[in-house]
Order: sequence, then structure tokens, then C-alpha cells
Amino acid sequence: MIKNKTAVILSFVIILLIVLATLWHKKSAPLVVIQAGHEGRTKGNTGSSYSRLKEVDWNIYVANEAARKLREWGISVKRVGADTKVIKAKVAVAIHFDGAPKPCSSGASIGYQNKDSKEFANRWKKLYKSYYPFKWQKDNFTENLSKYYGYNYIKADKFLVLELGEITCKKQTKWLKPRLKTIAHLVAANIAREFGLDARVKLK
Repeated sequence: MIKNKTAVILSFVIILLIVLATLWHKKSAPLVVIQAGHEGRTKGNTGSSYSRLKEVDWNIYVANEAARKLREWGISVKRVGADTKVIKAKVAVAIHFDGAPKPCSSGASIGYQNKDSKEFANRWKKLYKSYYPFKWQKDNFTENLSKYYGYNYIKADKFLVLELGEITCKKQTKWLKPRLKTIAHLVAANIAREFGLDARVKLK
């Protein structure tokens, strides 16, 4: 009788711990993950560069500002670098700027894996095309976009890899550099709208 009672209590405690762990995970898991491409890497693929400009610096700035804006709007955000442990989220965005062997032959583009992400991507394209005046590549036009390594680590219902312009093109960098903050806010607004917020950005 005592053994049975002990077994029942032990089972109850185990179930309670599982329920509490599940609730804690749901509460603590971020709604959004924003990754700054190449951040934290000192070797291997450290990103494109042009003159004194480094893609990774722009990635970090835009990712930080987009995350800050989302938090200002009350959305839970986790900021991660290039290499991260497995993490789950509703929405994820990886920030990049493209580089090209032939300067000014590239521009903005988007990578994604699934149908829900494609719809999210189309909304981003419509928003950014109204602002960004340069060339667009086809969606998933490289394996780095269609088979982005981050898909294996950041498990999100919707995940976009954003190439926000070509950093190896002087004409584009001249336009992009003073507008990085506005671009970050556009990224944030597109994400916020996924959660029903009527997010507006003043374009500069």
C-alpha cells in the first residue's frame, strides 16, 4: 500500500514537472528571432566587404535596431549571431547584404523554405520595393538562400533570409548607408504586422 502511494506521488510530481517545464518553455520562447549574418565569426565566411565597409557591421546594426523597435512595440525578440544553438520561434529573419564579384550586378533578394514563409516574403518584397530603388534578384537564387544553414538551428514557422542590397556596389552603398535605421524599422514593421500590429514607418 505504501509502495503504491509512493509510486502515485512520484508519478504526480513527474507529471507536474513536465507541465511546468512546458509552460516555462512556452513563456520563455521568443516570438521572433533576428540573426545578424556572419556576426561572431573570425574565420570562414565572415561576409562581404567594400572599401572600408564590412557587411557584418551593417548586419549587426540593422539586426539590433530592428530588435529594439520590435521590443518597443511589445514583441518578444531574441537576437542571435551567426552560430547559435537550436532555438524555436514563430518568426525568424536573418539579416544580410549581398556581395558580387562584378560590382553592381546584384541587389536585394530573399531566401525561404516553405509556403508560409513565401507569403511573408511577398509582403516584405512589396514593402521594400516601394523604398529600395535598385535591382532585385529572384527568390532563392542561390543555395546560400534556399538552403541557408540557419534553417537547421532556428526552427521558425516563418523564416526569411534578407539580402538588403549589394555592399560591393558604390552606388548602392551611398544610398543604403544613411538609410540603415529606416531599413531596420521596415524589417521590424513587416514582422510586427505578422502579429496583427498596424506598424508604420516614417521613410527618410
